[in-house]
Amino acid sequence: MKVAEFREMSNEELNEKIYLLKEELFNLRRKKAVGQLEHGEEVHRVRKDIARAYMVQRERELGIK
Repeated sequence: MKVAEFREMSNEELNEKIYLLKEELFNLRRKKAVGQLEHGEEVHRVRKDIARAYMVQRERELGIK
């Protein structure tokens, strides 16, 4: 997802998205450990999405636009 997409979400939607992304990351890490993960870049993508979501959340706390 792009940062602009995260910025369009409400706080509740953003929190829900973070929760879902963390859940997805957990499942991807589990698959990677067992050897079932075909595309390792998925883990990288999800981690970046989580970071983007946290960045938007922090911007809102600080009042940055």
